[in-house]
Amino acid sequence: MKSVFWMVVVLEVALIIQEAGGADECSTVTALVSACASFVNYGTPDPIPGAPCCVAMMTLSNVASSTGVETRQSVCRCMMDLITTYNPNATAIATLPGFCGVYLGFTIDPNTDCEYVS
Repeated sequence: MKSVFWMVVVLEVALIIQEAGGADECSTVTALVSACASFVNYGTPDPIPGAPCCVAMMTLSNVASSTGVETRQSVCRCMMDLITTYNPNATAIATLPGFCGVYLGFTIDPNTDCEYVS
């Protein structure tokens, strides 16, 4: 039952990202990353993010890996915008996928060119 629920969540997020443009698609990514706000802002829970954060990262990973190159590039651009906007917390944001054991299909780094994400 839980796997069906998460599949629905992933599909809904994928549809939102695919159908939205500009700031709207990034608001979905930002909402998912906001589940990690405590870790990003304060480094807690220490030393790894909590379960809600990792569920959000897993959802983001599923969307980025299962919905096509354009969506993955959009997710990448949104993540790059987040680390630019929240520069003091960029390292914490960049470490989220690794701490949660997921891969987004690209490296969260200011030097990543999202146009080359495939």
